[in-house]
Amino acid sequence: MSRRRNNNVRGPTSALTEFLRESGINPDLIARRVATRNQGPSNGQQPVAGPSTSNGVGSSADNGSQSERVAPDATPGAQEESRLPVSFVVTLAYCTEHPHCQVSDYASDQLDEPEERSPNKKTRTSKRKATAAAKAKARKKAKEDGCYQSSSEDEYTALSRGMRSMGATSNPKPPVGSFENCAKCEKQFTVTRYTMAADPPPGYLCHDCVKAAGIDPFKKPVAPRKRKLNTDKRDVVNFEERRLPTLVSLCIELVSKHIDDIEALGNIGSVNMDEIAKALAKNRSLNSQNAHLFYDVRNKALRFYDATHLTPPAFTTLASLNPNLTHLHLDFCGRLTSPVLECFARSLPHLTSITLLGPFLVRVEAWIEFFLSKPNLRSFRITQSPRFDSCCAEQLAESCTKLEELQLREVGLLDDEFVEPLCALPPLRVLDLANPGIGIDEDGWLEVLKRHGSTLETFNPSWHTGFTAQALRHGLGDHARVLSELIMEGCDSLADEDVADFFSHWANNTNEQESVEDTMDTTDDASRVEDANNLNPPLHVLSLARDDVLSDATLTALLEHSGRSLTYLNLNGLRSLSADALVLLKCAVGLRRLDLSWCREVDDFVMKEIVSALPKLEEVKLWGCSRVSGNGWAGKKGLKIYGIEPNAGRR
Repeated sequence: MSRRRNNNVRGPTSALTEFLRESGINPDLIARRVATRNQGPSNGQQPVAGPSTSNGVGSSADNGSQSERVAPDATPGAQEESRLPVSFVVTLAYCTEHPHCQVSDYASDQLDEPEERSPNKKTRTSKRKATAAAKAKARKKAKEDGCYQSSSEDEYTALSRGMRSMGATSNPKPPVGSFENCAKCEKQFTVTRYTMAADPPPGYLCHDCVKAAGIDPFKKPVAPRKRKLNTDKRDVVNFEERRLPTLVSLCIELVSKHIDDIEALGNIGSVNMDEIAKALAKNRSLNSQNAHLFYDVRNKALRFYDATHLTPPAFTTLASLNPNLTHLHLDFCGRLTSPVLECFARSLPHLTSITLLGPFLVRVEAWIEFFLSKPNLRSFRITQSPRFDSCCAEQLAESCTKLEELQLREVGLLDDEFVEPLCALPPLRVLDLANPGIGIDEDGWLEVLKRHGSTLETFNPSWHTGFTAQALRHGLGDHARVLSELIMEGCDSLADEDVADFFSHWANNTNEQESVEDTMDTTDDASRVEDANNLNPPLHVLSLARDDVLSDATLTALLEHSGRSLTYLNLNGLRSLSADALVLLKCAVGLRRLDLSWCREVDDFVMKEIVSALPKLEEVKLWGCSRVSGNGWAGKKGLKIYGIEPNAGRR
């Protein structure tokens, strides 16, 4: 109201304000009544009780309020008005404007129609009064018996924050800069904003007394923690919804919708077909309807990168509509069952190569029947087949006498019982037995490598605990002649010295052959010629990932043997490699793909030397290399880098 006193602008008012204005009740009248009431009984006037109502409004006995007192110098009208309480005056004025109402039905804070008190409120009020009376009676009895403990029953009497700031008095805190006497040591001190009230009051404490009491006057009050609403806690965004579909999804939807008219596009070409298959796999959109796009009676090779949504009838249709297939590759074919594999055996007579990822449901009988019907099978690759056992391997060795490539990866039953069937197979070019459920021991590996070592071009014994230093040195080292791809990941039985010794004695065939030819005219050393012919050429692909015991000696030896011919090198997890040994990678000038993830000594200086010396490098993986930020070397044209952390290089 004070903001409106100095201007003549008046806006809309409430009903109560309008009523008070019409009744003549203003601030001056109320202030005069308050001044008259505060004069007290010293003026010699006796208090005059105001009229009581039926519900007790204005009664000092019921409400605990004091009666109005009359000032001697007041006017008769004012004396008459001042004898009545404010609540009664307001009520009387309201009744003047509304003659139909009764005075006894209104109170000063209830200007609307009175509400009836619910019986529940009366019941709760009576219960509270009864409970309080019972507690008081019990406390009185306990005091009389002498067993009353006031420490647990007394009411809380600590000073509030406002009272402490005012020194437990009604007077406010002295102004900053004034002088006060300490309530404890009685020394004079200057009041600051950090001055605290004495406890117990009255008075204030100086800074020294406050510190002596163990109180920090400079400590800022802790802001109350806001409680989050339940709706805010549940409002969690787990993914970002795409507002517009991608071009790939639109094309896939269009092709699926008009799959029957796809011949109108003409000859799409095998390369474009493969790209479409990859796009479908990326979105996991290949199904029984759009799979017909890839079917043709003239097809010789067919590959589906994700066949998750293909049902057994869809696999049967695949075999029926592509009878001339020679190469079949199905990834994520978890719904491929035993009847489907039997259908492949009958409907694909020219099949020579099959690759299956995840044929979980195929049983032993179906595998045996498939091998019996495919004597011309040259490549058999399966991954994650828990029912493939030694009986299946025996039938494979007995029926498929022209087999050249064998992959039994992540086969749970692979153990020493597979050694005999593996040795009965014809000499293999590719042998992949990685990630077994049980594994083959050292003697089994020696027999297998003795049988197939001379023809192996790709060999993968990863995660076999039985592949030891003896199997490496006397099995692979003594028998391998044309090996170009070696994958030895997670072989915990190999030590750093064993692998370094293997590469050191496995010298470069080309250099040894040249030295033998130079000395053949003067020396008849037949054993040297035989040794030179028995040496393996340099490797092109090498992976030693997760062999964390390997260190600098292994890296130096393998670079000596195959450094210039390597195109792919995986050293993931070799945390013991030093920076000096890693710099030697610059001699592998033909390297195209390099994986140095989790090699802790790799930094920007090492990578700058490596990248600047390898002109053919196309891909580098640096996952877990926290010291690499890419400064000074990552801008090479055509180089793809994976794994650099956003805050890498900061310490």
